Amino acid sequence: MTTPANATTKFFDDLGRRGHDPLLERVTATFRFDLVRGGKTERWLVAVTKGDVAVSRQNRKADCVLHADRELFDRLASGEQNAMAAVLRGEVVLEGDPTRLVLLQRLFPGPSASRVESRPTNVSAGSRS
Repeated sequence: MTTPANATTKFFDDLGRRGHDPLLERVTATFRFDLVRGGKTERWLVAVTKGDVAVSRQNRKADCVLHADRELFDRLASGEQNAMAAVLRGEVVLEGDPTRLVLLQRLFPGPSASRVESRPTNVSAGSRS
């Protein structure tokens, strides 16, 4: 089980091990993640070339830069929170090409099955099968 403290590291390690991701076959872009904790910035660079994914700790220019608090990013990386929703709430700031936002969302895990199953269903009493 991934703890919040290591969710970010696990996320980037897993992403780097993917090698080729079919969901990103039409993508050639670089994404930099600037994560802040205690006044220090931790940087991760994800380079995608036609679906081939490489992860490093380089601090270089990227097509899209995501700025976030490290604790929030731990929740994004574990699937606890949605990256797109965090951007819309202003909790995450993006720089660069805004069209990369949709591509960036593909990198994050969805909610875990247990959280999805525990959500209440929205079925009215009068509905019929």
